[in-house]
Amino acid sequence: MNKIGQNLQFIKQRIATVAQQCQRDPKTITLVAVSKTKPVADIEQAIMAGQFDFGENYVQEGLEKINYFTAHWPQYPLIWHFIGPLQSNKSRLVAEYFDWVHTIDRQKIAERLSMQRPVEKAPLNVLIQINISEETSKSGIKPSQMMTLAEQISVLPHLTLRGLMAIPSAEGDTIKQRLVFEKMKLLFQQLKATYPLVDTLSMGMSNDMTSAIQCGSTLVRIGSAIFGARDYSN
Repeated sequence: MNKIGQNLQFIKQRIATVAQQCQRDPKTITLVAVSKTKPVADIEQAIMAGQFDFGENYVQEGLEKINYFTAHWPQYPLIWHFIGPLQSNKSRLVAEYFDWVHTIDRQKIAERLSMQRPVEKAPLNVLIQINISEETSKSGIKPSQMMTLAEQISVLPHLTLRGLMAIPSAEGDTIKQRLVFEKMKLLFQQLKATYPLVDTLSMGMSNDMTSAIQCGSTLVRIGSAIFGARDYSN
């Protein structure tokens, strides 16, 4: 097995172990391999190891990869998650090519995505991004704005509101990690009480995955622990 395959095996085992310690079914936790800045050869290795969900931050790079795999690997049911900040002028490409958008933080973007989603495709799965650590440098809405945006999204015909996403501030202390993730869990429960079809809480990355799963994450976004450190020189 290649190195990426070995890393994936290790991460999946870690997810299963933590889930079982919390009396959770590991199958209820989706692993998204964050492939931004990584070449198609790395993604091919991940696919051969059984990984089909991939996350991209940059529209043009993601689009090139989606087109490549649609042409060369059509037999694999790949699912593409857009997990970066989205500008209005790029919304059409995301609406046409991606399966999920994790970073909805305003009504205008949601409306554009719904309007631009091809009618022959299933509704686009979307998550509301919460700026849970209230960092000025990060996208996302305040927790107090969640229900208003959820209501605005819920009436859009070509979107399906699936839940919430957060990128908390980097924190080495697991107790502090958990405090933030517990806030997200409460927001998720509040949203689910009004919208029963909501089922996805996207939180947890390479450095805080364990705490996120312990606090109810249903989707973890793992990049460097699978593909190695990123090279941004390009």
